[in-house]
Amino acid sequence: MSLNFKPRTQSSDLDPALASFDVVVPAGSPWIHTLRKGQTFRITDLEGNQAVDTLFFNAADIKEHYSLTHTITAQGALYLGLDTTLLSSEGKAMLRIVADTCGRHDTLGGACSCESNTVRYALDKRSMHSCRDSFMQAIGNSDYGLHKRDIASNINFFMNVPVTPDGGLTFEDGISAPGKYVEMQAEMDVIVLISNCPQLNNPCNGYNPTPVRCTVWDAA
Repeated sequence: MSLNFKPRTQSSDLDPALASFDVVVPAGSPWIHTLRKGQTFRITDLEGNQAVDTLFFNAADIKEHYSLTHTITAQGALYLGLDTTLLSSEGKAMLRIVADTCGRHDTLGGACSCESNTVRYALDKRSMHSCRDSFMQAIGNSDYGLHKRDIASNINFFMNVPVTPDGGLTFEDGISAPGKYVEMQAEMDVIVLISNCPQLNNPCNGYNPTPVRCTVWDAA
């Protein structure tokens, strides 16, 4: 698996004023929404250096979800970026990154939880809000039929988790900046589940979680 991922950027000409859906997701909050095949979905890092933990599910069969292993194996690289196709657990194309002004996104860092906060940081961090909590809150307050067992490995858009030469992971300052975005086109009807990461114990959010903007455009 290649670590020599070369970030590429490309902007989009889509106008938010013409979007069919546009919402700001507050820092530390979850968001769940259905994208239809052909729609374009943009996540904008409004203030910079924010991590956005994201999962995708086949809207017609929620047992089929975004697959870390299928995606990175197919592209031969550990990071996601422009022209990456996000593959499902069945090896099917779910979405494709069609515009990206950040350039590189994490696949390995996972979602913070009360357990990982305890192990990585300290026992007194256990009660802190986490992405796992946000995922549970979103699916518990929705009627998508998702359950705890459906939460698989997620994407961390904008997050910077370099892989060390000996195969370890480090959490570093983000490479994003205010207004940077990643844009995807849906290749099937998908449910998108986001935790706008509340983590305060490492630099993935610059120790200051901030809001992000989620925008959807209908197919031309």
